[in-house]
Amino acid sequence: MPSIPKPAPVPRLRSRTRRPAPPSPDALGPGARLGALACLIALLLIPSCRAGKDTSLITASGHVEATDVRISSKVPGRLVSFPVQEGDRVKGGQVIGRIDTTDITLALAAAAAERDQARADLDLRLAGYRKEDIAEMEAQVAQAEADLAGARRDLDRLQALLDRGSGTAKSRDDALTRQEIAAARLAGLRQALARLKAGFRPEEIAATRARLSVAEARMDQLRQQLEDATVASPLDGVVTEKLSEEGELLAVGTALLVVTDLDDAWLTVYVAEPELGRIRIGQEATVVTDGGESRTGRITFVATEAEFTPKNVQTRDERVKLVFRVKIGLDNRDGLFKPGMPAEARIRSAGVP
Repeated sequence: MPSIPKPAPVPRLRSRTRRPAPPSPDALGPGARLGALACLIALLLIPSCRAGKDTSLITASGHVEATDVRISSKVPGRLVSFPVQEGDRVKGGQVIGRIDTTDITLALAAAAAERDQARADLDLRLAGYRKEDIAEMEAQVAQAEADLAGARRDLDRLQALLDRGSGTAKSRDDALTRQEIAAARLAGLRQALARLKAGFRPEEIAATRARLSVAEARMDQLRQQLEDATVASPLDGVVTEKLSEEGELLAVGTALLVVTDLDDAWLTVYVAEPELGRIRIGQEATVVTDGGESRTGRITFVATEAEFTPKNVQTRDERVKLVFRVKIGLDNRDGLFKPGMPAEARIRSAGVP
């Protein structure tokens, strides 16, 4: 079989490479034209978006807090009246509970009796001894003087008999003993008379006055307990937690309820260290809730020491780093913010318009 000859190779012609010309708008379909227009608009907007980014605005998230006051019992007793309920708004000085005062009233009566006794003892010591007591002592002194004079006369008579040899030494010694006894008795009665006339010692009066002061202080203490048995709210706020019930027997310090001052709330946020120098105490900040409501507050506190980011606060870079705690005071008289509510703070850098 005869072989078929191979065709000769075709020489390659070197030509200059040319970039294809873009198709004209008329050559594109309607969909292609819309896509090209959208890409062109996006390319034009990217530089403008970068130029419009607000680098002077600090954004931080946190939770709303408020002052909680735990009201407790200052006196023991049974809670006989407790009319408030959770959610009630109370005023400062409003009575929110009463504790039984029977035991306190009885103790006050006993303290009053002790006070009266101490006062009577003080009056007695200040007045001194009665005139009748002094007169009686003077009579006893006069009798002792007469006894001493008689003993002396007996001694003189027996001494004279002994000197003449008609008496005995024993009789003279017995008379001498009676004289000494009478003299000692007279000296003691004279001292007692002087004591009656001088009255009580200053130290005795001071001790009695001190007992009176103790009794009066005890009465003041019990009167204060009577007042404390009526429990009043120390501030305006809302009852957020009720911890006791009417009829319970309370000890000293038993918590009754928690009153929250919602009017004076604040937002606690955490600011990174590079942004700390851009804020000032007293600076305004806009606080926005998740529902879109916003209020204007003021920075009232900036921590002086850094701390790690709390777990319940997520930063934009979502990593743990050292931050500073910042408090933003809020005017919450309308009750918009509640304790624990998450919110976002937007702070304009200080010195940047």
